[in-house]
Amino acid sequence: MAYLNVDEIETALQSLAAEYPALTELIELPHLTHEGRRTRCLRIGADPDRAGVLLLGGVHAREWVPPDALVSLAADVLEAGTRGTGLVYGNFQIPGARVKQVLEGTNLYVFACVNPDGRHHSQTAEPMWRKNRRPHPAGGICTGVDVNRNFDFLWDHTEKFHPEAEVATSADPCDPRQVYRGPSAASEPETRNVVHLLDTRPAIRWHVDVHSFVPVILHNWGSDEHQTTDPEQSFRNPAFDGVRGIPGDTAYREYLPEADLEAEVALGAVMSRAIWQVRGDTYAVVPAFGGLYPTSGASDDYAYSRHLSDPSRSRVLGFTIECAHSFQPPWTEAEYVIREVSAGLLALAADVAGHARSEGCSSEDQRSTS
Repeated sequence: MAYLNVDEIETALQSLAAEYPALTELIELPHLTHEGRRTRCLRIGADPDRAGVLLLGGVHAREWVPPDALVSLAADVLEAGTRGTGLVYGNFQIPGARVKQVLEGTNLYVFACVNPDGRHHSQTAEPMWRKNRRPHPAGGICTGVDVNRNFDFLWDHTEKFHPEAEVATSADPCDPRQVYRGPSAASEPETRNVVHLLDTRPAIRWHVDVHSFVPVILHNWGSDEHQTTDPEQSFRNPAFDGVRGIPGDTAYREYLPEADLEAEVALGAVMSRAIWQVRGDTYAVVPAFGGLYPTSGASDDYAYSRHLSDPSRSRVLGFTIECAHSFQPPWTEAEYVIREVSAGLLALAADVAGHARSEGCSSEDQRSTS
């Protein structure tokens, strides 16, 4: 076995949609990549109106495991759900009845490879390539945008963060760290395809962006340390522009309602326990700011921030899983990581599907109760 290339990923999603038409919907995304590629998202679930979990992979090109893990998870869930069997990943086991509950009680939106241009370049030319392939006159490292710095959440880090904040983004297309944020928020077709899913599928209530490597499970926020008492300290408040992003200070901490914090920590623990059961690898559950470094324009913060910017939008709890211990582990190791990711995501889906079913909530109800 070997890692899937971008054509194989798209073919796999299309094949699963053709094989399981009653349980899937293949969503063709509207924005072609810079190199002209069309991407698709596979919705898995018996009832399209049920609340959904958006799963992203391949946002960063050099992180080869996440797309394969999402394709593998999709195939496993559909096969087990159809046969009425359970799934086993190491010492993590989920019975057939729970798999059925996932298919009936929620939807998995599997966007396995957000950045196919970058993955193709990484797999064929520069293995450590991180960005997409936006053209730049200078070429070389100046080509491309870091898709996970391009979302419309505190995108303009030079204005929104303290001058001494070590924000892992850049306004320089030639930054050697490959963290160029792009010419404007959501300038990139890959970014806009994710936004399209969130805009057109309001039943999405959870967002998990799978990356590598640490390993760790991150939850909101990545912009600063969180606090649960002062809603004025918010990314929406320009009074705090130029203050954010300094660890350990008291000038600013990002507001996160206590109920949402508790929900994110609890769901993170569900994923962490399932991952540990596969082979004993520990994925700590921590806020993104403390787990990595200050970030702006990241998908998980954007997904959660939407309902705060516009109350008509659904609330989406945001997570990032940083899996594995290297970007491109040998395939024998990658197989174990794929099982870990599959176990964690399936445990999350089973947990949220179980709550939705026991509470009798539709996706509309869950906007205010989950």
